Order: sequence, then C-alpha cells, then structure tokens
Amino acid sequence: MQLQVMNSPFNQEQAELLNRLLQTLTESQKIWLSGYLSASASVSGQVAVTPQRTGQAISKDVTILYGSQTGNAQRLAEKSGKKLEERGFQVTVSSMSDFKPNNLKKVQNLLIVASTHGEGEPPDNAISFHEFLHSKRAPKLDDLRFSVLSLGDSSYEFFCQTGKEFDQRLEELGGTRLYSRVDCDLDYEEPAAEWLEGVFASLSEAHGGSTAPALAAAPQTGESVYSRTNPFKAEVLENINLNGRGSNKETRHLELSLEGSGLTFDPGDSLGIYPENDPDLVDILLEEMKWDPEEKVTINKQGDVLSLKEALLSHFEITVLTKPLLQQAAELSKNEDLRELLSPGNEERVKAYLAGRDLIDLVRDFGPWDASAQAFISILRKMPPRLYSIASSLSANPDEVHLTIGAVRFEAHGRERKGVCSILLAERVQPGDTLPIFIQHNPNFKLPKNPDTPIIMVGPGTGVAPFRSFMQEREEMGAAGKSWMFFGDQHFVTDFLYQTEWQKWLKDGVLTKMDVAFSRDTDEKVYVQNRMLEHSKELFEWLQEGAAVYICGDEKNMARDVHQTLIEIIEKEGGMSREQAESYLADMQQQKRYQRDVY
Repeated sequence: MQLQVMNSPFNQEQAELLNRLLQTLTESQKIWLSGYLSASASVSGQVAVTPQRTGQAISKDVTILYGSQTGNAQRLAEKSGKKLEERGFQVTVSSMSDFKPNNLKKVQNLLIVASTHGEGEPPDNAISFHEFLHSKRAPKLDDLRFSVLSLGDSSYEFFCQTGKEFDQRLEELGGTRLYSRVDCDLDYEEPAAEWLEGVFASLSEAHGGSTAPALAAAPQTGESVYSRTNPFKAEVLENINLNGRGSNKETRHLELSLEGSGLTFDPGDSLGIYPENDPDLVDILLEEMKWDPEEKVTINKQGDVLSLKEALLSHFEITVLTKPLLQQAAELSKNEDLRELLSPGNEERVKAYLAGRDLIDLVRDFGPWDASAQAFISILRKMPPRLYSIASSLSANPDEVHLTIGAVRFEAHGRERKGVCSILLAERVQPGDTLPIFIQHNPNFKLPKNPDTPIIMVGPGTGVAPFRSFMQEREEMGAAGKSWMFFGDQHFVTDFLYQTEWQKWLKDGVLTKMDVAFSRDTDEKVYVQNRMLEHSKELFEWLQEGAAVYICGDEKNMARDVHQTLIEIIEKEGGMSREQAESYLADMQQQKRYQRDVY
C-alpha cells in the first residue's frame, strides 16, 4: 500500500517531494529515517543527512578517540564502544595521545568524544592529536565518515570549542559526517545517548540495517550500583576547618562514610557531590518573582514533579548565568534592555554582565517577566555536581573518602556571593548529615605503575588533596621510589594544610623532600615555582632519572606558571633550546610522566 503525506504541515511542493521519496525507500531506510528525525529533533543546531558514497565498501570497524581531562569523555567513549560492540561492530577505543596520527588515513568510521578545557583549549591528552590534525602533515581524509560528541560548560565563553574545531577540521580534510556534532552542557548523559543512537542508525543504514540488535548487557560483578545518575547518600563523619585562627581562608576537611555503597576509587580520582542551593537565595528569588513556594512544577522530561521551592533548592542552578540562559530569558521578558544587550556586536558587554552575577540579578535587572514559574524554571540548567580531588587512600582508610575544600566567598556587584557546595559544607552540613555523592574515576592522574619511580608533586592550597592520597597509598604499599612535595599557601602559621602529616612522612622516609612557599610571610611574594627554580639542578636530575611530575590546582595562574617554570628548568639545566625543552616536556606527557589535575 502506498503511503501518502496528506493533512500535513507541508506545502504542496514539499508533500509531493516526500511522497516521491517514500515510494523509493526500503523498510530499513524508513526505520532509519524515523529514528534519525526523532534523535535530531532534540539536538540544537543544523542537522545534515550525508549520503553514502556509491561504490564504497563500508567497514564495520569503528575507531573512537577521546580527549578527556577529568574522565567524562573517556567514560562516554568506552560506554559508546561497548554499546556498538553489542550491536555487531568491531570497535577500537583509544585516548588521542595513544593513537598514532598517521593511522588516521586507514580509518573509515571515526567517532570523536572531546571535552574542552580552560579557555577553549584541548585536554592534555588531546593536545598532540589536535596539533597534528591542524598541521600541514594532516592527510586528506576523503574516505572518512565521522561524528563528534563535544563536552563543555556553557558558562564559559568558548563552549565546546575543542569539539567544534575537530568537527570543522575533519570536514576540511575531506571527511563526511555520519551524524551531526552534538554539543553537551554539564548535564550530558541524555544528549550523549541521543548522539550514539543517531550514529548507530547511520552506521546501521550503511549496512542495509544488517547489524545485530543490541544485546542485554551482562551485569558487572563487584560493581557498585551507585553512579553519577544514581548517587549514594554518604554520611558525614567529620567536617573541620584546617586553617588556624586569623587566616584569610577557610579550608574544610571532610570525611564521608562509603559503608554499604560498594564504591571504590584509586588515588587521583575525584568525588562528585550534588549540592543544594542556599535557602536564603531561594527565598529571595521566590519573593522577587512573587511565586508560590508550594506550587507544583515538572522538573524533567520524565515528568517528575516537585514543589517550586524544592525544585529551586535541589534541582536547578541559580548562581551561574550563561549566554544561552540570557537568550532564553529574553523570550520571557518584556524588557528591551535585555534584547539590546544580546544584539550582535555586544559580546564583550554580555561577557562582562555574566561575570559574578546570578539569577536574582537577572530577574531584578530585566523585569517585568511575562512567564509562569513552570516556564521560567524550564530554561534553567539542571544542578551540576561539584567535583573534588579525593584526599585519602581507600587502602589506608577503608570505607571512607576524604576531601579538602576551600570555602568560596567574595563580593560582586554590591552583594556577597558564596560557592554553592563549599558554603553548604562550611555553614550548613554537620556530622551525621548525608550528601549525594558518586566516584569520578580519572585515568589521567595516576601514580606510576612501578612504585620505584620517583614522583614530584606540586600542589599549593587545596591542590594538596590528591597528594595526601598519593602519600597514604605509597605508605601502605611500602613504595621505595623517592618523592618530593612542593606546597604553597599564604601563611606558615595558619595555612600549612596537613602540616603534621607531612612532617611525619618526612620523618618516616615516606616523603623524601618537601619545599614550601608562604607568599604573605615575606616582603616579596614567593610561590611554588620560585622554590622549583631554586632547586632547578636537582629537579632536572630527578627528571633525567625518570621522575613523574604531578600538578594540582588553579589552571589559569599556578598551573601555567609551573608549566613555564618546568620548561625553563629543562632548557637551562639540560642545555637545550626553548623548542627542545618544550618537546622534552611533551614527551614526558606522552609517557604519562607529566600529569595535571587542574581547574
């Protein structure tokens, strides 16, 4: 029976085109088209259908390359690989740093999963591949079919920049999209699943729908049922301030129970916490908008319902503004100033407005609002978890996980601002309370497999956290390798985090050397990189012996300064040119002897 498009929203010409097309489609093509349109409906941006090249034998081999800093992109790449294998494809999953770029011309089906780091930069393990692809050495890729899944945070100016660059460059080199790029914000699980279904439909269509159906995944024995999407409610055992009286800082040491969770972790992994917003902020917002706190609202696509107050407390982000949020808010506001702010050419003004402001500023600055509570919360981002480097070893503290968290407080635009999670922990969470948590494995920040390998750790302030974990682990295993810690903060008396533990490790020989820099105790500010330069000869000797270097902390300032300092030391002590020193450090990174946990 011939299917006719009638009583439809299409004009006559479109209906005739559709009817002609439908008559030519096989059953598998109709199924693919149905799935394709369903998936693409929820993906923002332009969607393009790419034709299969005639006469080309389509391989069932799929290569998935990931660029990942914290482990999210790697986890998604590995998960995608397993699902495609279940459906009959032969899949290779690899970090971009482990993939030989010259092999790219042999690949027919390529999936890229890449996060964006810092100010639009590739993650550390994607740098060399990114540079190769954008160099003159990159080959023509006329036989390549590809798709890109891009992870990012829309509160940053260069949202998903790395994924966009990979997508554009692969097209420039002659590749054809299997499926359009999908850009994911912090809440990436759903769009990532839709991307994979779209990719599968395209791969399947290329094989005439001949791929195997998905198999039920066998349960992984010994794996915890708790995850990012199903967090464990961990009891707070300890919550203390590490800083001494008179300090400018407040750093919380948090101990949580993992008893009964089945959760495990390795040194270098992170812990995710789903926080709640400040109740005072929520009350101000409800009052400002004259909303009923008890009004029922739908909070997600699944149709879950909460009271408006509970939704704003626990489910939605209200302390960070993004450009996409402003654009959606402009549709709900009668204020012409907001539309004018978002007009073309005002990018710098928008960027300046977003800095340090929250939802209360937005509703005060650009009312009146022509929107129901339901319409307004539907434009808000889901509350993202906060990730913290784990500060303990599981073998040293069974059934526990420890964190080191700096309380964030600052003044901006006439109001005091507070970090959502850090101030929840500093002011409102007591021992006996519970927090929704999950483990975020980070394969890119790990102790050397050989315990005899020397390690150099650079972690000022709360960047000390993973190195406490490293030292606990090495003490437990009796590691023989040398270790050297560079720590810095403001004042020796009030800000030497975990001082007695470090001194004990030094005394017992677990830690070989420690150099400290307290910037406010001297007329001239001294930082960890200054201490590194003072010991440049010995530090380079350690590198020549095969030492692994680890950096944890602030990326914009400290990590960049330490990176440049390492290059200076290698250049000076190794008698190298600047270019040779940079290459030396890049080789260390490739060998996983230079790892960073930066934020």
